[in-house]
Order: sequence, then C-alpha cells, then structure tokens
Amino acid sequence: MMLGQTTEIILASASKTRADLLRGAGLVIQIVPANVDEDAVKESLRAEGATADRVAEALSDLKALKISHRFPDALVIGADQTLDCNGVWFDKPADMDHLHGHIQALSGNRHSLYAGVSVMKGGQRLWGLVEPAHMTMRKMTPDFITRYCQAVGEDALGSVGGYHLEGLGAQLFTRVEGDYFTVLGLPLLPLLGFLRQNGAIAQ
Repeated sequence: MMLGQTTEIILASASKTRADLLRGAGLVIQIVPANVDEDAVKESLRAEGATADRVAEALSDLKALKISHRFPDALVIGADQTLDCNGVWFDKPADMDHLHGHIQALSGNRHSLYAGVSVMKGGQRLWGLVEPAHMTMRKMTPDFITRYCQAVGEDALGSVGGYHLEGLGAQLFTRVEGDYFTVLGLPLLPLLGFLRQNGAIAQ
C-alpha cells in the first residue's frame, strides 16, 4: 500500500531482497540493474588500499550514478554490501562448493557486514550512508554445514556470505550487533528518513 509518493524511484540493483524491503515499506519502485563490473571495481579499490566499508560506498555510488544518467528526473537508489572477516573479504559465493567453503571459513568467527546506500538524481549525489553490522557465527560441525547448504540451495548464492538471516541463516549465529535491515543489505530506516526529508514520500 502506497502511503504517498511524489517522485519516481528507481532501484539500481537486481537484488530481490532490497526490492522486497522497499516495496514492503510502501514504495513504488522501478528495477533497473546497473550491471556494474563489481569484481573489477573491488580489485581496483583493494589495490589502492580501500577498506570494506569504502568499497560498499563506492559501489553504491557507481550503481546509482550509472542509472541516474539514464533517468535524470528520477531518484535512483544504489546499494551494495561487503563482508570482512579478520581482513579477508567475502563476495557472493559463485557456486555451491564456494557456499560450503564460505560457511566453513566463517564458522566460529565474528565478521562485519557493511551495507552502503546512495541516492542520486541527474548525476548528482544527494545522500549516502554506510552502516555496519557485526555477526558472530557459532562453531558448526562439518555435517551441519553440509546439511545447511543442501537445505538453502542456490538461493543463498545471491547474498554476501551465503546466508539469509530471515530464514535458515538464523541458525548460524549466536549474536548479531546492528540493524536487521542492514544485515539484509539495505539501511532502510535512514533511507526512508532521507526520502521523507527530500519530499519524495509523505511525512
């Protein structure tokens, strides 16, 4: 149900989770994936010594900027999420073997998620934010990790770290420090606050 929206809003992402969060909050959005070469950008930024939170910010900006040039009258939302575990960065698992390896590596460790979001219009950055969340994963047996990967299947390949906290992924953790929406990949409440302040959605 739309509560009042005055501006066209575009999500420059193919993420179903982010789209569901925005639509669940009552926004009418258009999905236009930016199709940015994320691996190349990450490698370039890593070579420059960038931190994981800086990478999330840069990719969010890049995605929003690319689509903003195509739709100059719309508010374009770009978003990205990075994961750092003891200095090692994790991307979305490429396949089920990678998923198993990711969960095995994260098992028993604390890692940090950085969710970046950027809003642009006409090629100009209006607002942006990077929010952290810190996740403590319990130590799991190899058998449990295998059963978990079989249970979640390829749906988990679309998320950094290979887990969905809103589903079976909740069984992996002993502690979550940070905002729930940030863990899902979008700092939703600050974003809604900006959209209200901007006049894009109703106060």
